[in-house]
Amino acid sequence: MIVTVTLNPAVDKMYWVEGLKMCDVTQEEFLTRAIRSTTSAGGKGVNISVFLSRLGIENVAMGFVGGHTGHVVVRDLRDEGVTTNFVWTHGETRVNVTLLQVGREHSPNLIDESGQTILPEEMDRLMRRYRRMLTRATWVVLAGSLPPGVDPGIYGEMARMAKDAGAKVILSAGGEALARALDASPYIVKPDTREHLALDGKGLTSVDAIVDAGKHVVACGAEIVIISHDVTGDIAITRDDVWEIRASTPTSRFKNLVGADDVFLGGVLYKLSQDALVKEALRFGLAAGLASAESEEKICRNMAVIEERMQNISLARL
Repeated sequence: MIVTVTLNPAVDKMYWVEGLKMCDVTQEEFLTRAIRSTTSAGGKGVNISVFLSRLGIENVAMGFVGGHTGHVVVRDLRDEGVTTNFVWTHGETRVNVTLLQVGREHSPNLIDESGQTILPEEMDRLMRRYRRMLTRATWVVLAGSLPPGVDPGIYGEMARMAKDAGAKVILSAGGEALARALDASPYIVKPDTREHLALDGKGLTSVDAIVDAGKHVVACGAEIVIISHDVTGDIAITRDDVWEIRASTPTSRFKNLVGADDVFLGGVLYKLSQDALVKEALRFGLAAGLASAESEEKICRNMAVIEERMQNISLARL
């Protein structure tokens, strides 16, 4: 069984606009009308759960939810066929806003809330549930930012618990939460570099820097490290190889990048959970991410489209 943990889920609100105006005069007001908008459950682990469910893979989503927006997250996941095991909190699940300018969808503007503060008793309640879920888990995904009140070392603790229970761990996080979990030796590490282009204090400003940082994490015990290189390419570092995964897709085809990186990771997990080779999993993952980016729907559900996109994915040793 696959368990995803999203400690700081969100309701994703996306607006498509013709253009953005910014006020620079006191008391000046501009009105920007949205051409269209969507609302959906979000957060890294949540997006992975939805993608896996759409491909027929049963999974359980865990984390914290609260208030009206928490009901939106749970409802959307259940409508997608995902089993939910969230802890309800005293607060309100955050809302993340994405502004997409028509013609420049490859450069979204993201406004993310920090999230609700988690109380110690709420954290204890989640850990008790998590410990029970590990008795059946084969894969555990620990993904996304941490809400206020949660110790940055929590992913490391959860990763060690999962490994002790016999599950493989996928970690997708950034900053201190990522750095403090590396010594727990997750099976796959995919750093979230949207806010800080760094991994464990090392800048990721060139291919050589990415490879060096990835090899350092592999030396810490990870089996696979996947680091985004640009919008249509990633670099994967394993104990034996370094691969550049690239797609011959123009960014002009992108309609919505929100969640595409999570779908990439979900695609890799989908294939690995079926005992596919790492190279096949990487190609499928990038194809799934690109298919989502090319769709106005946040998460692509069309397997035929994903398989078609795989034809445009190349893997080259570095």
